[in-house]
Amino acid sequence: MECENHQRSLSLWQVVVIGVAYMAPATVFDTFGIISRVTEGRVPLAYLLALVAMLLTALSYARFSRISSKEGSAYTYTTETCGKTMGFFVGWCSLLDYMLLPLINALLAAFYLNALMPDVSYTAWVMIMVGLVTLINSFRINILANFSFIFVAATLVMMLVFIFLVVTGIGNSQGYSGILTTKPLWNGNTEMMSLISGISLVCFSYLGFDAVSTLASETKNPTKTIPKAIILTTLVGGGIFITVSWFVQLSFPSLSQFKNPDEALPEIALFVGGAVFQSALLTVQIMNAFASGLATHASASRLMYIMGRDGVFNKRIFGAISKKRGTPLYSIFFVGMISLLAIYVDLATVVSFVSFGALIAFTMVNFSVFMKFYVLRNERLGFKNVFMNLFLPLVSVLSLLGLWINLEKSALEFGGIWLCVGIGLVLYKKIKKQPISIGAPAEEASNG
Repeated sequence: MECENHQRSLSLWQVVVIGVAYMAPATVFDTFGIISRVTEGRVPLAYLLALVAMLLTALSYARFSRISSKEGSAYTYTTETCGKTMGFFVGWCSLLDYMLLPLINALLAAFYLNALMPDVSYTAWVMIMVGLVTLINSFRINILANFSFIFVAATLVMMLVFIFLVVTGIGNSQGYSGILTTKPLWNGNTEMMSLISGISLVCFSYLGFDAVSTLASETKNPTKTIPKAIILTTLVGGGIFITVSWFVQLSFPSLSQFKNPDEALPEIALFVGGAVFQSALLTVQIMNAFASGLATHASASRLMYIMGRDGVFNKRIFGAISKKRGTPLYSIFFVGMISLLAIYVDLATVVSFVSFGALIAFTMVNFSVFMKFYVLRNERLGFKNVFMNLFLPLVSVLSLLGLWINLEKSALEFGGIWLCVGIGLVLYKKIKKQPISIGAPAEEASNG
């Protein structure tokens, strides 16, 4: 297969930059109103607790990527340990968040472009953004890495400007002692169910470390680079989310100031820095959405390619790699078509749908660590093996199950429908006597 033979060119920091771009750090502004409403004003705490849970899961991803150079993320890891059928269902559920994240970025970019240039319709902006992202993804992966670096750097600079404005604003109005408070993290509210629901929602923000594992076949020395990139992406992304949400929460302890809390970014920027800063932040948000759109589109198309290569989807279409460009063109175009649905959906609904697929994938990767090392490899002797191979994975599974069952009802309903479609696809393939997966993609590819 051509994919196996193309040049591995991505370095550690290029992979980390793509992972952070995938996370779309500035989304913390976009979703602040939604998360604050759900958590009752405890957004930084939700991100902090989610980081703890995600680090445990990232460790499981890193352990798998250390012993396998195969790309494919939760889909591949589950297939290797729990069988083809279970791997298919994890891949199917992962597709839900992989497909919807490029859509979210197209939605956000079009929303802000329309706010800056209302003479061009929202629908037209969606089509323009999706077209550009699809076009750039059609070229080699290094171009994507370079674009991601530029846009992530611009986003981080604007975040620092935002924090400076918040600090000086509070210092001038209340004195700098008003900054030295733990209220953004803990406002006295002890309601746990609302906090858990918020943690479930912000988990989608950490999907960058999952996406990193899909880049193994395009990364130098993947068994060493990918594990490091997974942990670094999680820590860098989590640090950004917690820090920025802290200062947003400090400025806006309640949502009473906002006319539209679910789309609070324009008002946040206006209140903190005035009209000029609002325009600047909106511009950077467009860049942020574009960078994340590039990264999420790349990961979604590569998961489609991997599942196509394995025979889950049409192999000739989705399992094909362009000899000229070294990219899965048909999968890239398909993801672009799905992204056009941003014309018809709203942000709050799609965010909850993304978390459904992400939490299932995370749960199964942790369970697969238990199956791989504790059961199949029989690594059970000694405290270290018991702790790493039994205790940590099962604690992670239980914590993620707690988040999963506290998702919003609409997400569970839509996710249930998506899962039923997957079951239908499995039954159809069994009736037609078609395999769910070819089972050993790397070996077959090397012989192709």
